[in-house]
Amino acid sequence: MTVQPHDLMPGDSPLPEKNLRAIRAALVVPQDREAFDSGLKAVLHEARVSLDLGALNAFVHRWWISACDSVRDPEGRRQMHIRAGEIMAGDVAHEGKSWREILAARGIDV
Repeated sequence: MTVQPHDLMPGDSPLPEKNLRAIRAALVVPQDREAFDSGLKAVLHEARVSLDLGALNAFVHRWWISACDSVRDPEGRRQMHIRAGEIMAGDVAHEGKSWREILAARGIDV
């Protein structure tokens, strides 16, 4: 079983289309857009060199899930980046369960 947006984000907001333009437009947090742009550049280079679109397809799918999350809970995305920055800076001790433990408790394999 793979993670799907409907597994993680209940609600009635329309999901973005599964294409690069729609995904990028749905990313409301600057850190997400910057990471998307950087990752897209790298994955397009990889596809050009390898002539294999598998990495691009995986990139689109991963970022589509993030875009769906952004549409459903933009403030949650902002808070996630703030928290991640604090943890990376060593300002906050890690507390609670890992995301793998949380998803496993929900019956979602990753």
